Amino acid sequence: MKIKGRFAILAAIFLATFMTSVEVTIVTTAMPTIISELHGLEIQSWVFAVYLLISAITTPLYGKLSDAIGRKNIFIFGLALFIIGSFLCGLAPDMLTLIIFRLIQGIGAGAIMPLTFTIIADLFSFEERANILAFNNTAWAISALAGPLLGGWIVDTLSWHWVFFINVPLGLLTIALTAWGYHDHHKKTSQINMDWSGIASLSVLLLSLLMIFQELGASRINWLWELILVLVFFASTYWFIRAEKKAKDPIFQIEMFKNRTFSIQIMVSLLLSGALIGYNIYFPIWLQAIYRVPAFLAGLTLTPSSVMWMVSGFFVGWLMKKFKTKQLFLLISGILTLLSLPLVFASVTFPMFYFYLIAGLMGACMGIILTMSTLIAQNLVPKENIGLASSMIVLGRTLGQAMMTGIFGLAFSLGINSGLTNHQELNFQQVNEFISSSTASEVPIRLKNLLDQVVLGAIHSVFWIVTSLCLLTLIVCCFEKQGSKRDIKE
Repeated sequence: MKIKGRFAILAAIFLATFMTSVEVTIVTTAMPTIISELHGLEIQSWVFAVYLLISAITTPLYGKLSDAIGRKNIFIFGLALFIIGSFLCGLAPDMLTLIIFRLIQGIGAGAIMPLTFTIIADLFSFEERANILAFNNTAWAISALAGPLLGGWIVDTLSWHWVFFINVPLGLLTIALTAWGYHDHHKKTSQINMDWSGIASLSVLLLSLLMIFQELGASRINWLWELILVLVFFASTYWFIRAEKKAKDPIFQIEMFKNRTFSIQIMVSLLLSGALIGYNIYFPIWLQAIYRVPAFLAGLTLTPSSVMWMVSGFFVGWLMKKFKTKQLFLLISGILTLLSLPLVFASVTFPMFYFYLIAGLMGACMGIILTMSTLIAQNLVPKENIGLASSMIVLGRTLGQAMMTGIFGLAFSLGINSGLTNHQELNFQQVNEFISSSTASEVPIRLKNLLDQVVLGAIHSVFWIVTSLCLLTLIVCCFEKQGSKRDIKE
């Protein structure tokens, strides 16, 4: 593959990463206000889940297409859809419409993230890749600082609708840089053997799986519908396995998962990304609801995480040369478990400084372990399958986030309902308005104390699950056989 304007495409990758990461920090900062203005507390998890769900479904398809026909057109197509979805989200008049437009965003996002990893893998050797990934992570750090400040300013002075419009100019600039600087000489085939049966069955499989978890997050669970979804999931799984065995060019190479090390990288990415989304969604809600801080200040709790993620990424290559990867995985997943545990018991007097400290340490650990997983997974497959391997890593991350938004939503809703049962002088509408510091009306001290207890109890339920995910990661890493980077052969 020949590259015209190498720095231009690196800038495009950097901007694409910034655009998708600033989307997270701005939306999570604005989410309490969106919930209060659109009265959508009971379906708030779908704003995140539908975006993650559809990007999860499309990620393997984009990975396969990029290996077959090249990266450039697929990357630009994903960027264009992401821009359109972002613009429409900014126009959404209600929660349901916002969720529908987030789906369009997700179709585009399914191409962006895996292809940034794939293009980096195409351009750089294994030894260079860790530093380039670390450099690209500076986009997360910048967005972590700019997102809450910009998002908070927009929410406090304009309207939450404008938080989505920020992606439009960034996306157009990224498309321009890609079109000019990225000359893709990938050899195109005259006929592409698309595994349509595999695509269809995988889509039904992922959709039913994620719907199962999202239905669990509903305020009232329809158990008959839940049973139907479970049956659809098992039927589509059987259909998918049969389709992949018969396919001439399968979209999902099951052989890759016969390698224990590769499978563990996917599991680690899934579990820790699920834990990470708990921090990203519920830290801003925690600070706005309990500490009554402005939206931008609450969103800034995510900043130390991204900054330390960036910093720690530069040490990944050195760490993999000096220590066995199993030791690093066990140590870091153990630290993450210990970091999450205090949040399960934190009271209303828990010092706000600790949120920033925990976020920073958590970001450093995530930056090391998830970057390692990406590098190892890419290096375990032949070069012609790097796009597919990268998409599997992103799929694992997306599945973890999408599934856990539903589980966290269920835990949060059950916690709220339990609190309201114990304090019958409160109602759901009061809690709905209390979530956002910018829309909450003045309430008597006694009621505020009760609302604090209700919301904090629900948040504790969420972080019990976060802690469990980190502990489960520690257990999974015990089965890792991989010793050091030198043992990984292409």
